[in-house]
Amino acid sequence: MTDPAPSDSPEPDPIEQLEAEIDEAISLCGGDVRAALRATLIANAYVEAEIERLTKAVSSGFSRGRIRRPAKPRSSEPKAS
Repeated sequence: MTDPAPSDSPEPDPIEQLEAEIDEAISLCGGDVRAALRATLIANAYVEAEIERLTKAVSSGFSRGRIRRPAKPRSSEPKAS
């Protein structure tokens, strides 16, 4: 088998790509930086909630112990007042 032909275009610089994505987010929010940050934080919260939901849905056998579940509190321990 032959290897695919190498691409003549260089890999984009990650910093330049990040700056372009930041500019795009601000542009999508009409130039309002606070609105862009708010949208980013809302999207991040959604992704975190989705990860948590999916982590709970995955069986520990399927993940083969790679996902650590938080320890359940023991019912025999006294509760703090």
